[in-house]
Amino acid sequence: MATFLYRIGRWAFRRRRLVGAVWLGVLVLAVVGAAVAPTAEEEDLSMPGTESQRAFDLLDERFPQSNSQGAEARLVFRAPDGQRVTAGANKAAVENALDSLGSPDGRGQLASTTDPYETGAVSEDGTIAYSTITYTADAVDLTEPTKSALEDAARQARDAGLTVEIGGSALDAEEEPGGTTEIIGVAVAAVVLVLALGSLVAAGLSLLTAFVGVAVAFGLVSALAVPLGLTSTVAILALMLGLAVGIDYALFITSRFRDERARGSEPEEAAGRAVGTAGSAVVFAGATVVIALVGLGVVGIPELTKMGMGGAGAVTLAVLVALTLVPALFGFFGRRVLSRAVRKAARRGSARPYPVPGAAGRGGLGTRWARFVLRRPVAVLLVAGLGLGAVALPALSLELGLPGDESKSVETTQRRAYDLLSQGFGPGFNGPLTVVVDIPESTGIHATTDLVVKTVRAVDGVASVGDPVLSRTKDTAVLAAVPQTAPNSGETKDLVQAIRDAVQGLEADTGADVLVTGTTAMNIDISAAMSDALIPYLTVVIGLAVVLLMVVFRSVLVPVKAALGFLLSVGAAFGVLVAVFQWGWAADLLGIDQSGPVMSLMPILIIGIVFGLAMDYEVFLVTRMREAYVHGASPSEAIVNGFRHSGRVVAAAAIIMISVFAGFIGMNSPTIQTMGVGLAAAVAFDAFVVRMAIAPAVLALLGHRAWWLPRILDRVLPNVDIEGEALSRHVPFAGAELDTAVRRLPVGRD
Repeated sequence: MATFLYRIGRWAFRRRRLVGAVWLGVLVLAVVGAAVAPTAEEEDLSMPGTESQRAFDLLDERFPQSNSQGAEARLVFRAPDGQRVTAGANKAAVENALDSLGSPDGRGQLASTTDPYETGAVSEDGTIAYSTITYTADAVDLTEPTKSALEDAARQARDAGLTVEIGGSALDAEEEPGGTTEIIGVAVAAVVLVLALGSLVAAGLSLLTAFVGVAVAFGLVSALAVPLGLTSTVAILALMLGLAVGIDYALFITSRFRDERARGSEPEEAAGRAVGTAGSAVVFAGATVVIALVGLGVVGIPELTKMGMGGAGAVTLAVLVALTLVPALFGFFGRRVLSRAVRKAARRGSARPYPVPGAAGRGGLGTRWARFVLRRPVAVLLVAGLGLGAVALPALSLELGLPGDESKSVETTQRRAYDLLSQGFGPGFNGPLTVVVDIPESTGIHATTDLVVKTVRAVDGVASVGDPVLSRTKDTAVLAAVPQTAPNSGETKDLVQAIRDAVQGLEADTGADVLVTGTTAMNIDISAAMSDALIPYLTVVIGLAVVLLMVVFRSVLVPVKAALGFLLSVGAAFGVLVAVFQWGWAADLLGIDQSGPVMSLMPILIIGIVFGLAMDYEVFLVTRMREAYVHGASPSEAIVNGFRHSGRVVAAAAIIMISVFAGFIGMNSPTIQTMGVGLAAAVAFDAFVVRMAIAPAVLALLGHRAWWLPRILDRVLPNVDIEGEALSRHVPFAGAELDTAVRRLPVGRD
């Protein structure tokens, strides 16, 4: 592996113009493809095989006319205090506002408008009414004049003295990156790169290559959105992951290139060695992330599978860019990649202008920290482990849900419309349950539907049951059951199960298939599916990753330690999610407008992403330890050497990744906000607590046993040579110099 990547690095350095031209061409094609591609529709979340999804599929089959409907809006009117919307002037204001929308004449996008006074959409106290407006186009395809007409109608009624808010999907905007917080995140990453590398050119190189990979990934996802059914969330996840790992991977290879130059290697040779050693770590780290993301497909949720594949594609592109474009840019920028101090030393003409890393001395912060851990491994292990355990405690009260208008900011008209409807028609009005009855031909239609209505209405917690609506073929009936409680409340979840239990007897008596669906029902089914899929997913992903790390490190205990450390990181991240999103701690500080359940998809999605990223830092940090150990260093010397060479870079990479993820917290999408908080917290815990405190403490306690590998596994597992032993034989001085350097390290007793 190291030799193959070494050749790639040297080839890319020599043929830098060709490599740059190829990537420029790929970038242009991706951008053009994204620009000319049609806008994709936001698809509803689906969960094949569940009762909720079977009900939706049956509705699509038996009520095809409902599929032709596009966006929907609700104009919600509230009369001034002490008045009713049915009063003369208020009623006239409502009707005038609805008339201003026009009529469905086939020329515009308006499909229908309901009159609240004819449909009975007026609250019992007469203070609140609503009209349902449907359109022929989806929300993303609604024209600005259509949206403006809706907003003008609301404004007209407000001018008449009514409170008017707009709910539904008509005003939903596709979430797009590029806001202030994302820019701040990238700016922080740039500052960290400059401080870590001591060179504006080197920092700019890492950012440039990351942007190329992200632009290609984002362009491809956008171009393939319609044929593959990819949503904006997939594109944003690809952007988030591609930017974070792209900067990190470029940073690791650039740092190693500078180290090789410090050892006296010529630029082309240094580029080859950087790709052969750090590039090997990048390949295996990227492979671990890809395995974790592709493994999301075992859950069986199409949207989750697409998110995993989109993220895996972005990570794969980041690896390819790091292995080819980064060494090519080394050739373009030359000595400017080195720090100012090194370039000044070279101009002074010293015999060896590049100081050998690892030389004796007090060392930097990473070295001092490693020695501290070596002196007190048990204390560090206990403090770090107990601390993460305490942070993880809130995760015991984790509640899952599907975000709706109730999760939006109170500053949005959709959230205010939601609150008005809850106030006027009850908290369950915004989350009605849909009961679908599949009626056999031999069964009486009306007798069956009447029995279903009577049974559902008798269930405790049901506020009302609507009249059944029959399909054109008279073989399917749909009725709406409004709960007495809010959609995401525990009482509503219990109600769904109670209705399902109650209708089971009807199925045996009538032969009809009765299915319950809706937002709450879908949430219950997704949560159950997540619980069922979690153990198989963890088994597959962690199993494959442990085998992969076993191949990389030629050890049994190091991969096991890495996997157990990941569990601590993800547990603490879930604790933060519960504290912020459910309990509202620091929500205002982070710009989280509304507390509530964590989105159902988040736990397993964060587990997949965090596991891959956690293994990144394990590979980058422990690879240097392993490299020193195989060159003759003692276990303690190897730990110090790992921190001396990689501690600063890993810390910088973690801060960069945290900054990038945190930059997405400012977006208005609850899904993206949850991912941003969860991933930023998980990376912070994993990089700075697990990998830099718990990992060295465990390795110090294990000593030589940390690198033990049974003979049978030693014979069976392939030797990928991630430490670059073959390269040491290729140019003898490098290996000897490393041996000398690591033996000079002053450390404590083993």
